[in-house]
Amino acid sequence: MNLDLFYPEPCENILPYDGHVEDFGLICTAAEAEKSLAYLLENLNWQHDEAKIHGRHYVTARKYAWYADHQAHYIYSGFKHNAEEVWDPFLVRVKNKIEALTNTTFNSCLANLYLDGTQSMGWHSDADDFLGKQPVIASLSFGATRKFRFKHMLTKECLEMNLYSGQLIVMKGDTQIFWQHTIPKMTKILEPRVNLTFRNIYSETLY
Repeated sequence: MNLDLFYPEPCENILPYDGHVEDFGLICTAAEAEKSLAYLLENLNWQHDEAKIHGRHYVTARKYAWYADHQAHYIYSGFKHNAEEVWDPFLVRVKNKIEALTNTTFNSCLANLYLDGTQSMGWHSDADDFLGKQPVIASLSFGATRKFRFKHMLTKECLEMNLYSGQLIVMKGDTQIFWQHTIPKMTKILEPRVNLTFRNIYSETLY
């Protein structure tokens, strides 16, 4: 099922059951989104992600940057990831705006950089212990429009939507328990996309 035909209108919950994903639509103008993308590409401390899958070491083409309220680190896919010691000031302003819109506070931001449509994110759910039992994850996109897909882990029902530059969605409730999500490859896309995901990392579960 395709969730939209035109630019997104706010929607309280795009999932049919077993979760809650609120679509806030576009929260900034096209000019603001373009300037934001240029700033993020130039100023964040981008680095390649690493993972260990079936005993093999992989370095992803996709890059990431992670900022948090305290010098934290966590381990996934067999590798330790360290947060930047100082928040980027632009990210702080964006975080404040999203916290006001969502009435939720966040202590970290994981940014992902997709240089073009050949770079993707496989099926996964953000169900790690350090995110808590029902994590709230605010996801803000800048740059190229990309497909975003959900798949229910039991029924296998799939939903698909476009994520536009300046669009904010918030995943919460049981979403990470019952639904996986992915950013698939779109080889005709030549422009970059940056995704900012604001979340809470709980210190008692950090390594």
